Amino acid sequence: MTELVGPFRYDHVGSFLRPQKLKEARTKFQNNEITYAELKQVEDEEIIRLIEKQKEIGVLSITDGEFRRSWWHFDFLGALEGMENYEKDHGLQFHKVETSKKGIRVVGKIDFGNHPFLDHFKFVRDHAGDSTVKFTIPSPNMLHARADKNADIYPNENDLIEDTIKAYQKAIQAFYDAGCRYLQLDDTSWASLFSEETRSKLVDEGKNPQEYMETLQYVINESIKNKPSDMTITMHICRGNYKSTFHSSGGYDFAAKVIFGGLNVDGLFLEFDDERSGSFEPLKYVNRSDLKIVLGLITSKFGELEDKDSIKARIQEATNFVPLNQLCLSPQCGFSSTEEGNILEEENQWAKLTLIKEIAEEVWG
Repeated sequence: MTELVGPFRYDHVGSFLRPQKLKEARTKFQNNEITYAELKQVEDEEIIRLIEKQKEIGVLSITDGEFRRSWWHFDFLGALEGMENYEKDHGLQFHKVETSKKGIRVVGKIDFGNHPFLDHFKFVRDHAGDSTVKFTIPSPNMLHARADKNADIYPNENDLIEDTIKAYQKAIQAFYDAGCRYLQLDDTSWASLFSEETRSKLVDEGKNPQEYMETLQYVINESIKNKPSDMTITMHICRGNYKSTFHSSGGYDFAAKVIFGGLNVDGLFLEFDDERSGSFEPLKYVNRSDLKIVLGLITSKFGELEDKDSIKARIQEATNFVPLNQLCLSPQCGFSSTEEGNILEEENQWAKLTLIKEIAEEVWG
């Protein structure tokens, strides 16, 4: 394979299980037992180890494993100007489990300024050598899906939407200027459209599912419209990933025309690892030959390895709707969307990525 730009035939979503040394350091920092400088030193050391491990097993898109984050989205969103992180009374309700009580809220006008994630990217860039660095940030839609709003600051929610778009346009340019050419937007807000149950919840909140979907589309397309031509921006659409549990279920059908035919991203990372994700049929709405579809057929939630022939058969099934040369393979989600991580061992995640690489080389050559 001679690919230089992602998504790659064998790719991954971004996060990796946190090493025990890092977990211990984060706990000590939270308990005021070590300084931030001491925590950062551990983070730096573990990220360098992770980069080398990814190279060793042949990963093509190098990430920092999100090792500096507690959550895949709250850390980034809370560091935007006009936002802050705080502790909520309750966590998010996942399947049979409640998450930690992290939250974000609007405290001023939204903007992108001297964001710490720029330095996070530069660190990976400086240690990845000639490898392609993929950097992951939450979709702009996640600010509206998760943030506590403030009517005194934004009496009109459309103004909040427009400021968020402008902030993300600045962010994309800032990451590009720092050398990022492969940026991934992670987004769980689309999952609220995937089942009658979740669409009913939207209605209960006073939202029209069709209008809500059109807003999600608008925010994405406006946020990325000024991206440089040599920058790849993909999106991972997720149904939730916390300690090997999930937040929602349902196929892509309701939103298929918009997701596959109306988003101007360069690639889509999609969950297809079990029956909760529905069939491949919604892929029939893919209407661009330059859109890469990354099939998340390998679960990141459990350590048992999938059967290679079964995965190949599912890839072949997907070609009924999308040509093989537009398809790629990855896990359905990250291995550690939050610092707690999924219920599997580090050796399992590397075995999963090795399996994906082997399958991709046999399918695509």
